[in-house]
Amino acid sequence: MKVGIVGLPNAGKSTLFNALTKGGAQTGDYPFTTIEPNVAVAQVPDERLEAVAKTVRSSKLEPATIDFHDIAGLVKGASEGEGLGNQFLASIRETDAICHVVRCHEDSGVPHPDGRVDPLADIETIETELVLADYEQVERRLGRVGKQAKTGDREAIAELGWLQAVHEALAAGRPARTIPLPDAAPDAARNLQGLTTKPILYVANVDEGDAEPPQAVASHAAANNAGVVAVSARIEGELAELDPAEAEEMRESYGVEGSGLARLVRAAYDLLELITFFTAGEDKEAVARPLHRGATALEASGTIHTEIMEAFVKAEAIGWRELVECGGYVAARDKGLLRIEGRDYVVQDGDVITIKV
Repeated sequence: MKVGIVGLPNAGKSTLFNALTKGGAQTGDYPFTTIEPNVAVAQVPDERLEAVAKTVRSSKLEPATIDFHDIAGLVKGASEGEGLGNQFLASIRETDAICHVVRCHEDSGVPHPDGRVDPLADIETIETELVLADYEQVERRLGRVGKQAKTGDREAIAELGWLQAVHEALAAGRPARTIPLPDAAPDAARNLQGLTTKPILYVANVDEGDAEPPQAVASHAAANNAGVVAVSARIEGELAELDPAEAEEMRESYGVEGSGLARLVRAAYDLLELITFFTAGEDKEAVARPLHRGATALEASGTIHTEIMEAFVKAEAIGWRELVECGGYVAARDKGLLRIEGRDYVVQDGDVITIKV
C-alpha cells in the first residue's frame, strides 16, 4: 500500500520522511528501511505478532508494512503547472492515500513561504489545487463516459451520474470522496484516478511536547471524515538517530509519550481500512498480513500466494488472544476453539489463519 507524503515547502514533510527512513529504534528489532531514495518502507507496530510468534515458537517475525512516498513539494498554482506541480500531481495519482503534513509549530528559524503560520490556510492551499486538478480530470472523463452511456451500458450510465455529482461537488470546492460510489459502477473512482477521491491523513507538525493537534486542524479533519495525528517531525528525526534506550530517555525529557512515528504509521494503516491477520507455525515465519476490511478467507489466501488461493479447500482460524491464552494450536484444537471456515468466511482483525489446500 502506498501513502504519499505531501505538504507546502517547510511544512516538515522531508524531515518526517527522513525520520521514517531511519526510524528503526521506534519498532524494536524490526527497522524501517529505504528501498529507493524517495520511498520508505515503514513497519506497522503490532504487539500481537510477537505474542503469536512466541506462543507457536515461530523462527522469525515479519511485520506488515506500508510504503511512504516523499512527493515533490507543492506551491499555489500547482494545478496549472506552477513549481513542480505536474510532477506533484502525477505522483499523488499513484498512491492509495495522502498523508498531508501541516505546519503547526512556531519555530521562527523555519520560514513559511507565505510569511505566517496558519494551518487551515495551508490545508486550503493544497486542497484547492487538488480540487482544481480533479475538476479538469472529471470534465475529460465526462465526455468519454457520456458516449458509452448513450449505448445503454448500465455501468456507464451509473458512472456518468456519479461523475456529474462529483463535478458539482468540485465546483463547490468539495472533494470527490464526499460523493458515494454507485453500486452499479464500483470502479468509477479508480477509473477517474482522482486526487480528492483518496483518503487523507492530516499530520499536524507540532512543537516539541505537544501531544495533540490544534483544535482547528482536528475539527477540519472530523468534518471531512479524515484522520489526524500530531507529530513533531524535528523531534522524531532526532529520536530516529538514537538507539532505543537513548530515544526513550530523550522522549521523556521532551514530555512525549510514545513514538510519534509509530502513531503515524498506525494511523495510516487504519486510514486505508486495513485489518491484520496472522500466519504462523513452529520453526516457520510468523507473518502479519494486511487485508482490506470485509475480505474473505479466499481473498486472504490470495495475499499469501495465488497458487494457494487456487487450491483453497478450507481455513483453520482462531483469534490471536485465544491462541495465546491456550498456549498453542494443540490445546486450542482440544478445546474446540480452532474453527474450520470456508472460502466465504469474513476474516476478522487479529485472526490467526492456516489455509488448507
